[in-house]
Amino acid sequence: METHNYKMFKWFNRKFKINEMGPPPDVTEAFSLYAGGGDQMLPDQLLRFLVEQQGEVESSLSDSQRIIEEVLQLQKLQEEITDTATTTANATTQTQPKGQTLSLDDFFQFLFLDLYNGPVKSQVHHDMTAPLSHYFIYTGHNSYLEGNQLSSDCSNVPIIKALQRGVRVIELDLWPNSDKDDIDVLHGRTLTTPVTLIQCLKSIKEYAFVKSHYPVIITFEDHLTSDLQAKVAEMITQEFGEMLYYPQSDCLAEFPSPESLKNRILISTKPPKEFLDSKRIKDKGISTLLNGTELSEEETSGKESRDLIAEPENEYMQSESDQEDEDKIACDQKSCQKSAPEYKRLITIHAGKPKGDLQDALNVGNVVRRLSLSEQTLEKAAESCGTDVIRFTQRNILRVYPKGTRFNSSNYKPHIGWTHGAQMVAFNMQGYDKSLWLMHGMFRVNGGCGYVKKPDFLMMKGPSNEVFDPKRALIVKQTLKVKVYMGNGWSSDFSQTHFDTYSPPDFYTKVCIVGVPADCAKKKTKIIEDNWFPVWDEEFKFPLTVPELALLRIEVREYDRSEKDDFGGQTCLPVSELRQGFRSVSLYDKKGEKLKSVKLLMRFQFE
Repeated sequence: METHNYKMFKWFNRKFKINEMGPPPDVTEAFSLYAGGGDQMLPDQLLRFLVEQQGEVESSLSDSQRIIEEVLQLQKLQEEITDTATTTANATTQTQPKGQTLSLDDFFQFLFLDLYNGPVKSQVHHDMTAPLSHYFIYTGHNSYLEGNQLSSDCSNVPIIKALQRGVRVIELDLWPNSDKDDIDVLHGRTLTTPVTLIQCLKSIKEYAFVKSHYPVIITFEDHLTSDLQAKVAEMITQEFGEMLYYPQSDCLAEFPSPESLKNRILISTKPPKEFLDSKRIKDKGISTLLNGTELSEEETSGKESRDLIAEPENEYMQSESDQEDEDKIACDQKSCQKSAPEYKRLITIHAGKPKGDLQDALNVGNVVRRLSLSEQTLEKAAESCGTDVIRFTQRNILRVYPKGTRFNSSNYKPHIGWTHGAQMVAFNMQGYDKSLWLMHGMFRVNGGCGYVKKPDFLMMKGPSNEVFDPKRALIVKQTLKVKVYMGNGWSSDFSQTHFDTYSPPDFYTKVCIVGVPADCAKKKTKIIEDNWFPVWDEEFKFPLTVPELALLRIEVREYDRSEKDDFGGQTCLPVSELRQGFRSVSLYDKKGEKLKSVKLLMRFQFE
C-alpha cells in the first residue's frame, strides 16, 4: 500500500496511507446480477447490462464484444505504462481469444471510462432542420474583448477561443478608425485598444467551423458612415466568398434551418437608413427612449437623457433602437438605395427598433427579425408580459445582453432568458463565473455544435393562441435521483500540497439543480478527510417541474477550516440530456477547461 509523506515545520514527517480504489457495493451487485453470479462477464451479459441498466437500447452484441476487447486492450496499455501488471497477466491478455470476458475489476474500470459511459451523448442528435428561432444558440457578447469592458485590449484571440469552444454568435462593434478611412473593432468611448475588422474577419473565416459545422452568426453593432458600411460589405464578400449566406429577398417570413446553413456565415445587424442630420436627432429628443431597451449613442450622449435611465448603461448596449420601423426595415427600398444598399443586401437577420412600448415591440408580424433587450429589461418584461415574450420567440429571435454596470465582464443568470425562449443569451466569454459554467454546460450537449433545440413546450400554441406561462404553478413532472459514488484523478492533476500543505485533501461534492425557481435545490455530500480518492456513496433526489430546462451543477470542494474551501473541479449537465445508469463524469476547471484526469463515478435514475 502506497503512502504520502507530508513534512511539518521541517522536523516532523506525517505519513498517510493511500487506500486502493475498489468498486462500490452497487457496482459489485450489478456485476454479480448480470454475470449470473460468476466471476466473469460475457459479451451477451454485458449487452443486457447496457440495455437494461444503462438504457442503451440501440446496443448490439457486436458492440459489447468490441467494448470488451477495447477495455482489455486499454487495461493492458495502462499496465505497461505504470508497470503494475505481472508477466503472467500480460501474457494472458495477449493470448486471450476474441471471445473475451470482463472481471469485476475490468467492469469497474469500464464504468470509469467516459469514452463509453459519459453522462451525455457526444454526437449531434437533435433535429437540426427547424428554423433558427427554434434553437438556443451559443452566443458571445463583445467577443473581441480580452478582459474588462473599460480598459482591456481588443484582439482576435478571444474570437478564436470562442469559436474553438463552439460559440456560434460573434459580436463585433464597428467604429471608424482615427483617419476615418477604415474600420476598427473596439468598445466605443472606453479605453479599450482597437483591433482591425479585417483581422477579426480573417480569424472568423479560419476558425468558424473547427468545432462545429453549423452556421456562425456575426452581429455588428454599427457606428459607421454609409461609405464605411460599403467598405464593410466589400470586406465581407471578399473574405468569406461562398461561405457567406444572405437571402435573395429583403423580407424573410421564416428563418432558414441550421442544417441548411452548414458551413455558412450570416450577418445580423440593423439595416442602413437614410442620413439623419444632427437637428433631426435632437428633435427626436428623449421621447423616443424606450425604457430599458437598447438606445443609440446619440440619444444617450446628453446628461438629460442619461438621467432618465434608472441604471446607467454603456454605449455598447445602446445602439440598436435608433433604427427605422419594422416595416421600413423590411420594405423601404428607397431608403436603402440612399445608403449602402450592398451592405443591407448582406444582412440575413435584421435587428429592428421597438416601436412604442415594449409590449408593442413584441408583436409578431409577417417578417421575422431580431430584438435585443438588456438583462434587466427582460426581467421587467418577464413580470409584465412574459407570455408575449415567449410568443415572440417562437418565430423571431430575441437577444439578451449584460447590463452596462458589468464592467468586469461578469455574467447574469441565463435561465430567465431560456425560460422565455430567448435564443441568443449573450455572455462575456473571457472570464469565469458560475453563470458561465451553466452556459458551458448547456452547450456541451448535442455534440457541442452550438445549437440546442428548444423544448417543445416553448414552441407550442393552444387552440386560443395561448403559450407556456412561466408564472403558472406546475406539478412535479419527474424526479431525478443522483448518486455520487467516488472520485479520482486529483493526485495526477494537482501537486501533493495543492490543497493542503500538511495532509491529503478533504473533499466533498456539491450537487445542485439550477432551473425554474421551483426546481432549484442544493445538496452536498459529507466530507471525506485526508484522502485523494474519496468515496461518498450518497444519493440525492430532486423533484422537477420543468426538467427540460434544469441543469445539474456538480462541484467538488476541498474543506479548509481556516480559509475559503478550495476548488476541485466542476461541471454542469442539462437534466434532459442525462444518460441513465452508472456514468463517468469528467470535471472542468474554473475557466471551463477539462481537467485531464479528474472524474466522478455517479449514477442517474429517473422516476
